Amino acid sequence: MPSARIIFFCILACLLLPAHAQPVEDSVFLLKTVEITGDRMFEKQSAGMKRSSIDTLVIIRGAHLDLADLLSENTPVFIKSLGRGALATASFRGTAPSHTTVRWNGMEINSPMNGMVDFSLIPVYLLDEVELKFGAASLGEGSGGMGGSINIGNTVDWENTFGVKYLQGIGSYRTFDEFLQVQAGNSRIQSKTRIYHNYSANDYTFVNRGIAEIDPVTGAVTNPVDTNSNAAFKRYGLLQEFYYRAGGRHVVSARWWIQEAERTIPRATSYEGPDHSNLNRQTDLDNRLSLDWKSHGRKHRMTLRTGYTGKKLNYWLKNHVGGLGEVPVIYSTGKQNSFLNKLSFDYHFRGDLSLEASLDADYHHVATRDTVAGAGYDKDRIANSLFVAVRKSFFGRLNLNIMLRQDLIDFRAVAPVPYIGLDYRPLPGKAWVVRTHIARNYHYPSLNDLYWEPGGNPDLQAEKGHSAELGTEYSHSFGSHLLFAGATGFYSRIRDWIIWLPDYKGYWIPLNISLVETKGLEAEIRVQGSLGKVGYRVAATYACTDSRNFGDPRVWGDESYGKQLVYVPRHSGNLMLNLSWHGFYATYRHNSYSERFTTSGNDFSRRDWLYPYFMNDLLAGKSFRVKKLDMAVEFTVYNLFDETYHTVLYRPMPGRNYLLTLMIRY
Repeated sequence: MPSARIIFFCILACLLLPAHAQPVEDSVFLLKTVEITGDRMFEKQSAGMKRSSIDTLVIIRGAHLDLADLLSENTPVFIKSLGRGALATASFRGTAPSHTTVRWNGMEINSPMNGMVDFSLIPVYLLDEVELKFGAASLGEGSGGMGGSINIGNTVDWENTFGVKYLQGIGSYRTFDEFLQVQAGNSRIQSKTRIYHNYSANDYTFVNRGIAEIDPVTGAVTNPVDTNSNAAFKRYGLLQEFYYRAGGRHVVSARWWIQEAERTIPRATSYEGPDHSNLNRQTDLDNRLSLDWKSHGRKHRMTLRTGYTGKKLNYWLKNHVGGLGEVPVIYSTGKQNSFLNKLSFDYHFRGDLSLEASLDADYHHVATRDTVAGAGYDKDRIANSLFVAVRKSFFGRLNLNIMLRQDLIDFRAVAPVPYIGLDYRPLPGKAWVVRTHIARNYHYPSLNDLYWEPGGNPDLQAEKGHSAELGTEYSHSFGSHLLFAGATGFYSRIRDWIIWLPDYKGYWIPLNISLVETKGLEAEIRVQGSLGKVGYRVAATYACTDSRNFGDPRVWGDESYGKQLVYVPRHSGNLMLNLSWHGFYATYRHNSYSERFTTSGNDFSRRDWLYPYFMNDLLAGKSFRVKKLDMAVEFTVYNLFDETYHTVLYRPMPGRNYLLTLMIRY
């Protein structure tokens, strides 16, 4: 869709909103404290599951970020980024990017082409909730999330009458962020419109350690200072939400999210040829629509959802040839259309027994084409799923959760996926829970895995995994303070892991390797409260992840057997400290990752690894009121200590940089 049409729809949506002004409090400036109680930790529908949510305050303060940055700064999920504004994928518990499912308001948005989600294309500003479900906890919503799932969503405020929010950000590297939200309604109907625009030239400088210059006289080796040229990106879009409540028991919601993004892709730092800018470019047009009807009674709850996701992706690469100019090497297009439908029913019997059943019916169509090479594919996929869960609570101290999912891919049944989870409360009345589960999961090959030209392998087997988990959570309030702590150990065996490897034919092909084992430990602690007039919140996470290849060696002398998978850090951690006083607030964030190997042999001597890095950010701001306007000014310093780091080989990340943000609420 042309850019002008998107702008037109944005303006039209704003003009159609009711416009009777009345000042109301907003969570940007006044946040309600959400306490973690024993009852919330001890729910039979989540027995055996590890779940965590990113705090509302963190989401609001990170409105100008993309989801990749939000996750890397606040969760154990490792984000593999090709650079600021470039492709960013997730490694959840040491698994592959396609093993993390992402759902927007309950609707899966993973691409059927490659099975992944580009987290750099999801603005945090559009989100009200971000929840993580670890490992097999994702089975309640769908299969395939062998690492886990990330659920992002939007909420409705039925007490809202009218409000306008505007956010403007100006940062380093000619970075500009603009966000506008208009919402209006009453206790029966609500409308919320969000429009946004992000742009950055992204032309930071760095020491290029991929190229060395040698002094012919002294032999001294120096690395040149280079510029991240041809790296600009921009995105703009609209999210429109409508909600209607009838009779107190029925809610109908409609959401439409359209976004266009364009980015140029810089050359790798190891490249030493001539610099011809704007020869490597990608555009993404995403269109998502969700329609929900929810009905609830005293003992039952029903949800009917239908949705659509569409994507148009264009990528081209050109080389400069003397006498001919810019000659296309790749001009690739991809189109995806998915129709997603779900019906679920939950009924509560006497004696703390409940039954849930759901049916999913999805259809995907993908067409790809490289007009230069004349290659591509045009394929459909029909995916159906039947889910049943029985949950029971015993004596208020033990919860049992048994789930079973049966999928059919193109009308062919795969092996059933079972889950058994337990929660146990050792001390009655105390917010201390011990949980465990065992489960099976599987992940079907993406359409690119099967049909990509050249290289697709239609003989690939689905990845099959078994997992087990044991963890504990504890919460305690004392005075004006609240403590939460948790620790979880996990183990998973995944057979027929899909991996793309170079082939003797000159291109990469996907293959199954027999076994990958992932295991590890995750720990989390949060303390919040007030000391006099000073409010504080401290949150820290740590993860140790061991993800190794135990497949059969493909050739004699294969050094990958028993080694850590590439780009999976063994150790990672986050720390956040937030202080507030009389409208002033400050936040310090730290996240760190151990070394990551770039080859499957894990060879330190060949320097086939990336250095550990320790990232630090500092944010300070002040909120105040001017007549009927609530305002806040923030200043953020990213990479506080000017750390030199990469998440992907030959893709440098920026040094110290700054962002000034102004928020206005009416």
